Amino acid sequence: MERRTIGAAALEVGAVGLGCMPMSWAYSASRQDGETSLRAVHTALDLGTSLLDTADMYGPFTNELLVGRVLKERRGDVFVSTKVGLLVGEQHLVANGRPGYVKRACDASLRRLQTDVIDLYQLHRADPEIPVEETWGAMAELVTAGKVRALGLCAVGARAGRRAGARMHDETLRQLRSVQQVFPVSCVQAELSVWSPEALEALLPWCAARGVGFLAAMPLGNGFLTGTLKPGQGFEPDDVRARHPRFTADMMAANQPIVAGLRRVAERHSATPAQVALAWVLAQGPHVVPVPGAKRGRWTAENAAAAPLRLSPEDFTEIATLPAAQGSWD
Repeated sequence: MERRTIGAAALEVGAVGLGCMPMSWAYSASRQDGETSLRAVHTALDLGTSLLDTADMYGPFTNELLVGRVLKERRGDVFVSTKVGLLVGEQHLVANGRPGYVKRACDASLRRLQTDVIDLYQLHRADPEIPVEETWGAMAELVTAGKVRALGLCAVGARAGRRAGARMHDETLRQLRSVQQVFPVSCVQAELSVWSPEALEALLPWCAARGVGFLAAMPLGNGFLTGTLKPGQGFEPDDVRARHPRFTADMMAANQPIVAGLRRVAERHSATPAQVALAWVLAQGPHVVPVPGAKRGRWTAENAAAAPLRLSPEDFTEIATLPAAQGSWD
C-alpha cells in the first residue's frame, strides 16, 4: 500500500487510516460488538492500513482498551494515535489541559494500549482555563521522556471559539501558531470531506507549507457519503446523528444529489461512493491521511481499497460542481 509521512517526525503510515471511535462511542450502542470490531481492525491491518486513531474519552477508556488488545498482538504493524484533553461528564464534555493531568493521562493511556510508546499524541481540545502553551509543554516533556513520538492538535469544533466574521479554523490556526513556538506540531486533525471542505481554505495550506501532516476526520461525512443511509431511517437516541442538523429526514433528502454525484463517478471506476469520497480526500495532498470510522470488516476492507483509486480531471470537475451541503454543521 502507498505510504504517507506524518509531519517533521517522518513517521510513516498507510494511505488510509482507521478511526476506531465508532466501535465504542458516539454511534448506536446496540450495534457495537467488541469481537466484531477486533476482526475489523485485523482486516484493516492485513490490507495495509496501519494508523489506528483513538482517544481516552471514547467510551470513555473502552476504545483504548480495545485497541490495546490489537497492539498486544501486532504492535509492529500499528501506528497508534490517541488523544488527551477531554473528560466525559454528565451530558457534556469538559476540557482539562493541566500539565499534571496530561502526564497522568498519558501513563493511563499507555497502560490501556499495552504499549510503551504512543506514536502520535494529540491534544483533543485546549482548556480555556490553561494557556495552551503550558499544556503543549507538558506534552513535549512526554516526547523527551520517550513515552510519545510526535504531537498533534485537533481542530477546534465548528462552534467553539467562533467570533463574528471569523472563519471556521481561525482559532485553530491561532493555537497552532502558539504551540509551534514551544514544540513542533507533527500533525493536525480536522474534518475534511466532499461535503465539508472548509479545511481547504486555510488550515490545509498552513500544514502543507510547514510539512505538517493532516488527518482528515469524518471523510465519509459520518456515513452519509457512503450512500448507505436513507432519509427518514432514524437513528438510535445515543447516536450523535440523531441530534445532528444534517441528519434530519429533510436534510438527508435534500443532500442526496451529493451522493448521486459520487455514485456516478464511482460507476466509471467500478468503485463505491465511499471509495470516491476517500480518493478525493487523498488527492488533496501527499500529507493528507483520511481516517474513516468503521466497526465492520466489510467497511474497513472497502476503505483500504480506496488508496489506489486515481480520479480523473473529469471526476474532479464533476465533484466540484456538486451542490453545497444543506443544513448547518454546527
